[in-house]
Amino acid sequence: MLALPVRLHGIQLGRPADLLLDRESFRAVGLDVVCSDDVHRFLPLPTAVVSEDEIVIRSPLVLLEEDEHDFYRARAFTLSSLRGRVVQRERSEAGTLRDVVLGPAWELVAVIVESGGRTRRIVFDGTVRFAPESRSAA
Repeated sequence: MLALPVRLHGIQLGRPADLLLDRESFRAVGLDVVCSDDVHRFLPLPTAVVSEDEIVIRSPLVLLEEDEHDFYRARAFTLSSLRGRVVQRERSEAGTLRDVVLGPAWELVAVIVESGGRTRRIVFDGTVRFAPESRSAA
């Protein structure tokens, strides 16, 4: 989804830079979109139609400005902040997060992890956790 253009009436307005996931439910709430004027705007997913080759919006007003964007960002994880973190399943290390799989209601249904040079898909359930970000000693 992050590789798809965001379009209004066939005109490309921007491209997604990141996916925002609700901190509580891990449901995708929206996209951080870099618009053609190089401004980041928030696109709530319920206002968009996602197809195989584009993300369509019906009005430019659904692209929220910076203050609304900050509201959502404060209540969500970005996919980019989760990528590279250790994924634990049943308290064992399953691998490093590479990507996520979303269901039809934007719920997180699986994670793609890498371990030992191989990637695999793990169903996202109550046993799957993301390890906290590691902090540098510097």
